[in-house]
Amino acid sequence: MLGPLLGALLGLAGGSAQAATLRVRAGEDLQAALDAAAPGDVVEVERARHVGNFVVRKPLTLRGVSWPRLSGANQGNTLQIEASDVVVEGLLISDSGVSLLAQNAGVQVRPGAHRAVIRGNQLSTNLFGLWIEKADGVRVERNVITGKRHLLSPQRGNGVQLYNTRGARIEGNRIGFVRDALYIDVSHDAIFRGNELHHSRYGTHYMNSYRNLWEGNDSHHNRGGLALMEVRDNVVRNNRCWANSDHGIMLRTVQDATVEGNVVAGNARGFFIYDVEYATLRNNLVVGNPVGVHLAALSTRNVVQGNDFIANGEPVRYVGARDERWGGKPGEGNHFSNYLGWDRDGDGVGDQAYEANDLVDRLSYRHPTVRLLMASPAVQALRVVSRQFPLLRAPSVVDPHPRMRPKHPQWRQWIER
Repeated sequence: MLGPLLGALLGLAGGSAQAATLRVRAGEDLQAALDAAAPGDVVEVERARHVGNFVVRKPLTLRGVSWPRLSGANQGNTLQIEASDVVVEGLLISDSGVSLLAQNAGVQVRPGAHRAVIRGNQLSTNLFGLWIEKADGVRVERNVITGKRHLLSPQRGNGVQLYNTRGARIEGNRIGFVRDALYIDVSHDAIFRGNELHHSRYGTHYMNSYRNLWEGNDSHHNRGGLALMEVRDNVVRNNRCWANSDHGIMLRTVQDATVEGNVVAGNARGFFIYDVEYATLRNNLVVGNPVGVHLAALSTRNVVQGNDFIANGEPVRYVGARDERWGGKPGEGNHFSNYLGWDRDGDGVGDQAYEANDLVDRLSYRHPTVRLLMASPAVQALRVVSRQFPLLRAPSVVDPHPRMRPKHPQWRQWIER
């Protein structure tokens, strides 16, 4: 009996020796502590300002106590991670270099540094907040990231940049005053959830990436809220994109996506949909945009059902060679607040099909100067004639069974946004 018990005690002692805690105090050498630590150790940094370009070469935890600051003194990467299974938390990380060629970052996660965890930090005045390349299973959680605000937008880096990764989880971060808050390229099987993305060029700039989930993010006061380009098999669910100066959600060259339950409010264009096929857009609230949906360039064979288009200047802007059918069976249609039809039997479905555009709209899209004559009797007469005589109608988005009432009772709260 004594032999197994002694072996267990020795095993526990050996395990505790492998997970030591090293404390770095003000004035002590942080890089020396990182080099001296054994794999699995915890390096705790007390409140102080540590200047340098720090490198983590072993799997360990780097933890701040009462918010110590790591400053790169405006040179290189402030913190570089070269090992797998590194945890970085509770730090102020600032003052990276300014080389876009070298991708200077507050935290640079190097190729092969898999399963890095960057959580609960504040990253400020860095060119890139986090640059993550060829590292799988990375988690970026609950960080506040701001860039070098004194630089013009093209001279800044991105808040979080993922390149050639798999299985990342980017959750609960607040990112602003960078070039693009999230820049994602060739990165698959990731989750982006609960982030706030603001005051940047794009809240999300996203390309060449498959099977990712975007859920519960807020993107506001950017040029573009969420831009998905050259992607497949993505789910975009329950996000809120509002007060962006161009688009709320851009879908460009997208296949097999599901876009549902999103609020798109007060943007210049709610949705910009360009070269999109086999996508499903359902149960979205598109409210208070000058253009609700700009549909262009061979965007066809999509399912568009159960959406609410309320108080948009133009619910749908479409120029195409043939009608695009939205909705489906009765009860699956979309709601348009500018619908002029009626519901005689009171079943909640309009008795006439909704057509988004007429001949006058089409002329104004192709020849914007026509808008100067929009109130003239001649143009109004053309609009009436085009509606009465199908030979003169223009191809349009057509919903054969529009809903009379919206699904989203909270739509009024977004009007002021």
